[in-house]
Amino acid sequence: MGFQNLKLIIRKNKILYYTHSFLRQAIPGRFYKSALKSKLAAINNYDITELADRVNYYNKLGKPVSIGEGAIELQNIQIFKHPKAYNFDTYEYSRYFNERLKVNLLFGDITYSANLPSIQKSRPIDGDNANAILLKLDKKRHFLFIKDRKPFADKKDLLIGRGIIRQPHRIRFMDMYFNNPLCDLGEVNKKTDRPQWLKSKISIVAHLDYKFILSLEGNDVATNLKWIMSSNSIAVMPKPKYETWFMEGRLIGDHHYIQINDDYTDLEEKLNYYINNPQQAQQIVDNANAYVKQFINKRKEDLVSLLVLEKYFYSTGQIDRISI
Repeated sequence: MGFQNLKLIIRKNKILYYTHSFLRQAIPGRFYKSALKSKLAAINNYDITELADRVNYYNKLGKPVSIGEGAIELQNIQIFKHPKAYNFDTYEYSRYFNERLKVNLLFGDITYSANLPSIQKSRPIDGDNANAILLKLDKKRHFLFIKDRKPFADKKDLLIGRGIIRQPHRIRFMDMYFNNPLCDLGEVNKKTDRPQWLKSKISIVAHLDYKFILSLEGNDVATNLKWIMSSNSIAVMPKPKYETWFMEGRLIGDHHYIQINDDYTDLEEKLNYYINNPQQAQQIVDNANAYVKQFINKRKEDLVSLLVLEKYFYSTGQIDRISI
């Protein structure tokens, strides 16, 4: 096992994540409440315009809105209830606020905007999604960034794709391109009716031998998109329909990723174009890497998360002022 593979396994290991999350519960709540003011004062360390832009993107609530009768108090969030990752990630920031404040929570792969303002991991990009307030949830699984030491020019002129194939749109893609000479595709389901597609899983590092990496949405967003965009390979996908804290709705086709038609019919044309135009392909790599950088600073990510929650409580009439 290579050193880079080992590092990725450690970073993806949820034992460390859960250990840290459990230890967090041992610190008295009053410590976090008293620290909120100093946490929010860090606004002055960053570009306030940039902070406000991100906060208002995640939380689009405007005039005071009703939170509804079903909202729960922060003190009643069941930290150890399934799904634990969502509860832990919410508590990481909600712990700084008065435990009597209320929230609506929608956990899981959410593809709609509720009738009441709700905290959720994902939401549709199009339409009125103002009631869907995004937090960085299930981040251990979704927010993995890597260091790729292999230049784009040294990679294989192929599209690599490994995944669980359940949704009709993923099945359709495999039907169209499984045997295509420009692709190395495989299904990694434990149970399948399509044994001809079965291949073994491969590591993230093994994916990095290829210039192009398939990134198809699943139940909501594509989990692999973040680490692909931090690499020297290029994500290949249709225009995204859902978004998370990564602000997929701001990604530009053929600028941050190679955009293919929703029906996948132009895949070969697009791959051949960028194989034959490596400078334009390299520019996409550079643009994607630059986009990822805005999510790297942990302190800034924490601050934006607190500001998103603060605006939620303000917009639902539970506090009377906000910091930004």
